[in-house]
Amino acid sequence: MTNYVIVGAGSAGCVLAARLSENSSVNVVLIEAGGPDTAQEIHIPAAFPQLFKSEFDWDLTSEPEPGLAGKRVYLPRGKMLGGSSSMNAMVYIRGNRLDYDGWAEDGAEGWSFNDVLPYFRRSECNERGEDQYHGKFGPLSVCEGRSRNPLMDAFVQAGVEAGYRANPDFNGEAQDGVGLFQNTQRNGMRCSAAVAYLHPAMSRPNLRVITGALATRILFAGGRASGVEIAVHGELQQIHAETEVILASGAYNSPQLLMLSGIGPAADLAALQIPVRLDLPVGIGLQDHPMTLMSWYTDTETLMTAATAENVAKLTTEGRGPLTSNIGEAGGFFRTRDGLPAPDVQFHAAPVMFYEEGMGIPTAHAFGFGPCVLKPTSRGKLSLRSAKPGSKPRITHNYFATEEDRNSIIEGIRIALNIAKQPALRSHIKGEHQVPKSDSKADIWNYVQQYTHTVYHPTSTCAIGTVVDSELRVKGVDGLRVVDASVMPSVVRGNTNAPTIMIAERASDLIRGVACYV
Repeated sequence: MTNYVIVGAGSAGCVLAARLSENSSVNVVLIEAGGPDTAQEIHIPAAFPQLFKSEFDWDLTSEPEPGLAGKRVYLPRGKMLGGSSSMNAMVYIRGNRLDYDGWAEDGAEGWSFNDVLPYFRRSECNERGEDQYHGKFGPLSVCEGRSRNPLMDAFVQAGVEAGYRANPDFNGEAQDGVGLFQNTQRNGMRCSAAVAYLHPAMSRPNLRVITGALATRILFAGGRASGVEIAVHGELQQIHAETEVILASGAYNSPQLLMLSGIGPAADLAALQIPVRLDLPVGIGLQDHPMTLMSWYTDTETLMTAATAENVAKLTTEGRGPLTSNIGEAGGFFRTRDGLPAPDVQFHAAPVMFYEEGMGIPTAHAFGFGPCVLKPTSRGKLSLRSAKPGSKPRITHNYFATEEDRNSIIEGIRIALNIAKQPALRSHIKGEHQVPKSDSKADIWNYVQQYTHTVYHPTSTCAIGTVVDSELRVKGVDGLRVVDASVMPSVVRGNTNAPTIMIAERASDLIRGVACYV
């Protein structure tokens, strides 16, 4: 007998599988469309762009984005154990207190910052130790960056010279300022949700992990979810759940599976001749962080020359050196105008030529940084392309649909251009690689439309309050939950991996009916 069937072995699925299987009296099946996470490039931090458009990538693409003059945006998502935590930039950011308090004020009971902080602390093993904001006994290893390229120290110093505070902990008392990011790494290697949670649990006899299995639809018995149909090597199988089916496939794939199973906007489903089981706004309300990077040539050595025998040895024997770089080593949080309650843009800074949506091969020493819009007011939509489970969904983020979002990115770029002029960075800059023609609004906006890409943080397609309740149960059906970034009522101000792990930690307690045991 299987109690819980979890669809998706990404960040949330790995947490759920590990936590729920702690009870030896229940049986858990974890289903993953991709394969194992054994490839070397998964675990070497600086190698993650090599995973783009590979067998480890769902390799999605947006529809023509209206706010980007019709540009289609490449959307990488992890397709392996660990999901996107096995191919992300490993930045450990939680978001802002106001994000969670805002969720709670809007009706997401139990999701205020004070409610979720214990779950962040429970998940975390921070090498700095324990305090009121951080934990040191959790599965997820959180460490200082071990690359420490001098360009990143120069970026932080330039931010200070431009008048912004140095912030040693973006997950502490205050978020504003510039600094170096902490990373989800262990001994200089990637610490994905699979490494942190799933692999230590896989020897349990009550946990079964099925890879290479595409979920095609949810099974129902009357008004209750009873299991999942999967395709393995072209053959259909059914996995039944006595207690619950839990979707943990992310902000793109979880809504897709719901809609394939007849749960979604009735008119959209009817147009594809999918029988409507529940008319819910699945896929509506999509949010993401659009990012616009700029880059400059430099004579300072960058990650372009990191793959040397010496650096490989430093990685494998010391867990240090350029190959431990998460690429986005530094950054900051800024308010582009007065009167904002929290930052509206975040910078990521990289000591390498990072261009063509991360797929460009560095041809010279260069470094880059730039803003993403942290709390967009624009909303997009995900819908089905066809009723075939293997078809990729239609995704429109609707980036920069509002004047507020457009103003944030334009002023964010002006902040970046000002930081680049400061003495600490000016001495490293030898020319322009990709920057706007000027700091005029027209030139910046033209640059934004040409060079914006995702910073890989899709959320809110199965949001609390519209699709699921505050305990993440799908409205109108028993035995079915969604547990991943899709349940966020709105995207948090920061990278989304740590919040997704937190959501799954809290969901595991909701499912088990226990309180946080931190």
